[in-house]
Parts: sequence; C-alpha cells; structure tokens
Amino acid sequence: MILSVNNIHKSFNEVPVLGAVSFHIEDYEKAAVVGINGAGKTTLLRIIMGELEADEGTVTLSKDKSIGYLAQHQSVSGENTIYDELLSVKQGLIDLESQLRDIELRMKNASDDELSNLMESYSRLTHEFESGGGYAYKSELVGVLKGLGFEESEFSKSVSTLSGGQKTRVALGKLLLQSPDLIILDEPTNHLDMSSITWLETYLLNYKGAVIIVSHDRYFLDRIAGKIIELDNTKATVFTGNYSDYAAKKEMLRIAQYNAYVNQQREIKHQEEVIEKLKSFNREKSIKRAESREKMLNKIEVLDKPTQVRSDMHLKLEPRIVSGNDVLHVDNISKSFDKLNLFEHLSFDIKRGEHVAIIGDNGTGKTTILKIINELLPPDSGMLRLGTNVEIGYYDQEHHVLHPEKTLFDELSDEYPTLNNTEIRNTLAAFLFTGEDVFKKIDTLSGGERGRLSLAKLMLSESNFLILDEPTNHLDIMSKEILEDAINSYTGTILYVSHDRYFINKTANRILELENKTLTGYLGNYEYYMEKKAQNTGYTASSSDMHPLTNSVNKNSVPISNPNYGNSASSSDNNTPYNVSEGKQEWLSKKEQQAAIRKKENALKKCEEAIEILEKRNTEIDETMILPDVCTDVAKLQKLSKEKAENESKLEELYEQWEELSESI
Repeated sequence: MILSVNNIHKSFNEVPVLGAVSFHIEDYEKAAVVGINGAGKTTLLRIIMGELEADEGTVTLSKDKSIGYLAQHQSVSGENTIYDELLSVKQGLIDLESQLRDIELRMKNASDDELSNLMESYSRLTHEFESGGGYAYKSELVGVLKGLGFEESEFSKSVSTLSGGQKTRVALGKLLLQSPDLIILDEPTNHLDMSSITWLETYLLNYKGAVIIVSHDRYFLDRIAGKIIELDNTKATVFTGNYSDYAAKKEMLRIAQYNAYVNQQREIKHQEEVIEKLKSFNREKSIKRAESREKMLNKIEVLDKPTQVRSDMHLKLEPRIVSGNDVLHVDNISKSFDKLNLFEHLSFDIKRGEHVAIIGDNGTGKTTILKIINELLPPDSGMLRLGTNVEIGYYDQEHHVLHPEKTLFDELSDEYPTLNNTEIRNTLAAFLFTGEDVFKKIDTLSGGERGRLSLAKLMLSESNFLILDEPTNHLDIMSKEILEDAINSYTGTILYVSHDRYFINKTANRILELENKTLTGYLGNYEYYMEKKAQNTGYTASSSDMHPLTNSVNKNSVPISNPNYGNSASSSDNNTPYNVSEGKQEWLSKKEQQAAIRKKENALKKCEEAIEILEKRNTEIDETMILPDVCTDVAKLQKLSKEKAENESKLEELYEQWEELSESI
C-alpha cells in the first residue's frame, strides 16, 4: 500500500464537505475520484498533498515514497523556454553529465595514482547516470512535449508568453518527467486535444507507479481507472473496475435502494392500516395486537428516499419552428491568420436533423469554422449559405455571448423581455441558480456556472440549428448526461466542436475530422470513426484501445436462420408435449401470482363484509335488548344473548382470518 486515507472530515463555514472519507491506494494502482461539482474532490486532493488541513483524520504516505500533484490551475512562470522548463526536472542528470565530462578531461593529464581514483569515480557516476536514464532523458523529454501537443517550433517559446492551458500542459510534462511513485492529477485532460489525451492514456497505463485522477472525461476513466472512489453527500464509496463498471454497479445499487425504500414505505403503510383496523374492532385482544404492532413499527429504521438520478438540472431543447431540409451549405472556404494557414477549400453540407461533430487537434481551426458560420469572423475565400427558416443558437466555449457586468437575472430578462419574473426565476432554478444566486454578477461565476447559464439561454432561444463550441467543458458528469439526453431528444440540427469522446459517441451521427487543413467525413458516431480510421491506417486496435461498449455483442441481432431460436427446450425433448418459451413461462408464472393475490384480496373483502354484518347485528341486538318489551322477556333475552355470543365467537375467528390475509397479501 502506498497511500492510506483514514476518516477524513472537512467543513467550510460549518458546512460539511467531507465526512469519514477512507480509502487506500496500492502500489501501481490506477484510481479515479468522481462526484458532482462541489462534492469535495479537489479539497480531498489538497488534503492528501498537505495543502489543506483536515478537521479530523489522517493521510499516510508510505515511507520513502514520492508524490507529485497537478492542480487544475498552474502558476508556472519565468523566462525559461518550454524545453528548458521541462529540462530543469532533469537537473540532477545534467549535473552528473557535467561531472562525467569534467572527469574525462582530467583523466587525460592525470597521474597513475590520480587516474585510479578518477576511474573509480567515473565508473560510479556512469552507473548512476545510466540507471537514472541519462542516455535517454532528452528523447524522453521531446516525446513528452510532442505527446502533450507541443510542436518542435514551440519548444523555444518563453513560458511567460503561454496561455493558461499551455502552462498546465508544461506543468503536466514536468510532473510526468519527475516520475514520482504516486501521481495525482486534477482534471488533466481539460487542456488537451484528442491525440494528446490518447497519448496520456497510453503513458499512464504503462506508468510504473500509482495514479489518482480526478476527471469528468468518462472515456479517459474507462481506459485508465481500475478503481473508482465516489464522493457523494460527503461520503466515499469505493468501486472496483473502470467507469463503465462503476456506472452499472451504481445504477444497480440505486435501483435496489429505491426498491427497498418503496417496499418499506408500502409495508409501513400496510401496518398502519392494519393497526387502524384492529383498533376499529374496539376489542381488548384487537387493541393489544394493535399496540404490539405499533411498538414494532416504531423500532423500524426508516430508510431515506434515494435522490433521483439527474433530477436537479432540467434541460429541454425544442425548436420553435421547423427549418428547411437544407440547413447549411459551405462552399470552398479558407482561413489564415498572418502566416498561419488553418484550412483551405473546405466544403460540406448539413441537412435537417443531423448531429454533426467536428473533431481535430488543438489549433487546427475547429472553433474558427463555427465563428465563420456565426458571422463572427469572415472567411478569406469561399461562401456559405443558411437554408430556409434556419434560426441559429450559439454556445461559445469562452461564453462571449454572456455579459460579465450583468446579473444572471438581467442576462435573461434583457435577452427575453417577454418572460415575467417567475418564468425567469424558474428557468434559472432549472439550472441550479436559486434564491439570491440570480442576482450574482456573471463575472463572479465559475466556468461550470457560466456553462449552465449559457445552456439556459440556449434552451430559451428555441433555435432549430444549434452550434456548440466545447459544450461539455467545466460540466460534471451528471450535467453532461443531462445535456446528452437533451441533445438526443432534440428534433432540430446540431453542429458542434468537442474533444469529449464519450459525449461524441453518445450524440453524433456524423463526424467531420479537421486534419491537414481539410475535412474528412465519417457517417457514424465516435466508435465508427475509430473503426474506419483503424481500417484506413492499417492499424488493428487492441481491446485496451477501444471503449468498453465496442466489445459488446449486439443482443438485438437474431440469427433468423435458426428455427429453434427462442425455444427453451430442444426439438428432441420428447418428454414435453410442446415447447414453452422462457418468456411464456415467466408470463404464466406472473399470471398465477396475480391470480393468487386476487383470490386473497377477494377473501379479505368477504371477511371484512362478514365482520361488518356481524358487528352490525351485534349492535342491533344491544339496542333490542334494552327495549321495554324485550328487557322483561327472559326467553327473548336468552335467545338474543346466545346469538350475540355465537357472533362474538365468529368475529374472533374472522379477526384472526382478516389479520392473516392482510399479512399474506
């Protein structure tokens, strides 16, 4: 075991974020921490790193083990070039190499006695240099830089001139080159393109150490993680397997918990009805039974109602009007910035109802294409034309469609003046902005909050052609699933740019790959694209390269040539007069159960009717026995008393029968 996290508690302003969180990481294990935004994932990582003190609990790293951490936001600075910044990690090897060169020079003019000592030092330092990877560190450094998406022409760039995303990639490269025994990565794929993410996946899979990852990239987690640590309602639950395994187990647990809750509520209601009925019998024995049941009911540990999956955020995309069949025609467009030629002679068409994803490496011009379509940038050449009745709704990854100086409420009310206050508040509440949150300034919002507000505006637009630029950035997994559902049920047309492979696989029915300044089309989702790419390049993907869903059998595909398909018994079974399918057997069994329940319900109803008749008759007897002409007639009194006694005896039997039937039903 390399890391032990034991009973960690952490609160902010008396609001608990982590409570009794415990788990451990074994040597070489690859684990992922998942949970919704605000669940405490980054807080947990900072506590592990000692950057934040836990209110209670301990974090123990094994003796003589090293740990490295990549935070979401990096403060890499200085005038070093990108290459030199990563080279600084290998300073120990550089110093060793310098010592070796110095000894080599001294050996040329050394005396015999000096030469012996120098040779001994040279041999020791050479072994140290070799075992530390001294002969390979430069090629390793170049491989990491290229793997993370840096071109050789960028190696000489000063770190101080880089964007936030580029600095994060530099910090990630430095961390990987340090090769600590345990790597902790907080959202490492946020600033990587698809090829860089694929490279990082392979690197981490082959990494000779343990890894803890926080990520919302489900495809990435599927390939890397062998253990999932879920943070939910301050608690940690550990699942073995990758993300798909976790999601399946989580759904099974959720269904089991919900069924347990429903069954318990049904039992509680039933017991309350039985107690009320027993009390209504108003007999000493029945009342005692009711009191006994009440005591048992009070001892039950009532289960909390499980929270419904994805029940908080509500997103429904629906076009106001239907567009023409031809939504967009792009003809021969090109675009360059100064000497950088992004693409040239691009042509494509989009038809109504298509969900088209544009993919490609960072810097190839994907977002530029969207901006040209939205008339935010002009093409250098070529033209484009929108079809009849096309109304565009644009989601910008940098959220330029939002006004930083406005409040959330004003952002919607100014854009959609026909909405009243209640409608605006309800819309914002559907995207988790409630109470005083609606009066926050947009420039104070986090990336995830701005994303949700942009989605709210997109929903209100009722456009029939959605153009989305990295719509899943800053969204947690639950919010991504909500967006996926909304897109899949959307009847309009969608064109989007994304590097989220899981999202693309779930929502795209056509892919345009921007590579080498041109577009290549694939009619299918991401899995189909990967399959065709493998065929075109002659590369056979291994099982570890494929998403788990690609390895599943299509259970809806039935070999119709098999005449016995679906029969539970073979045709050679002569002991059975006819073959009954499993489905029919299940149906018959269900019908028998339903018939048995109906029979008991009918018996219960008859029992209640008999009780009612006898109780009513006893009441009549009591009223008759006090009449003046009856109370003086001994014979009549004896007859009525005998009848009432017989009724009481029958009622005792009926009460017990009623109770038994109630329980069995």
